[in-house]
Amino acid sequence: MSKPRAILLVTIRGRVQGVGYRAWVEYQAVASHLEGWVRNRRDGSVEALFAGPPKAVAEMVALCRHGPPSARVEAVLNETARADQLDLRQAGEAFSVLPTV
Repeated sequence: MSKPRAILLVTIRGRVQGVGYRAWVEYQAVASHLEGWVRNRRDGSVEALFAGPPKAVAEMVALCRHGPPSARVEAVLNETARADQLDLRQAGEAFSVLPTV
């Protein structure tokens, strides 16, 4: 029997670029044994995909509402994502920091 798995696409808005937010997300996600990726968007937001046990994914989304000390998070939006969206990761990495889109 396979373990339950959640996959969420999360968009974080506010002062989240230029404050180490992506590196912080990567650190937190790896520490939580999540798969996925994080990237900046040209509109000033940060986008992340988290995949793993539902409780761990929910806890990561909750962490994103605060972010690193220099961040000022205004909104965190999330939606269910598809497993094929994990394919954006760098080969061989469980969690990747991707280029800006």
